[in-house]
Amino acid sequence: MAALQGLVEFQHRNAYDLSELLKKEQQAIAQRISKDIEALARQKSTLILQLQQTDERIGRHPDVESLKTDPELSQIVANIHQLIAQCQHTNTINGEALQRAQLSFHKLNNLMKQSQGKIGMTYTAEGQTRNISTLGTNLKA
Repeated sequence: MAALQGLVEFQHRNAYDLSELLKKEQQAIAQRISKDIEALARQKSTLILQLQQTDERIGRHPDVESLKTDPELSQIVANIHQLIAQCQHTNTINGEALQRAQLSFHKLNNLMKQSQGKIGMTYTAEGQTRNISTLGTNLKA
């Protein structure tokens, strides 16, 4: 039983750490600090993997039913579920913010390419911009 409680407490700590990490990620996205965003993404992946592995260990534990019957353990499990739900919500918001930032970057990048003077801009089959310095100026006929 003590081993199960240790696993549940470790799971709670990981869920809490993930929640805090997502708050840091949110700040890094808002401030557009790409090196921090990358580092936090790696840490987030590690924590999620730990959560999954611990969950599997808890699921295989012989006393797993006590998670529902023991009031102390069931309260910790309820807190874990609440933290994970909060993490999923924050992660969704962070993902949407990253997508908006990427879209803004692409728009700015396209504007920069358009303003490069003599260099012509065209589009590839995938819809990406492409610079061609000889756009229509090297025709022989």
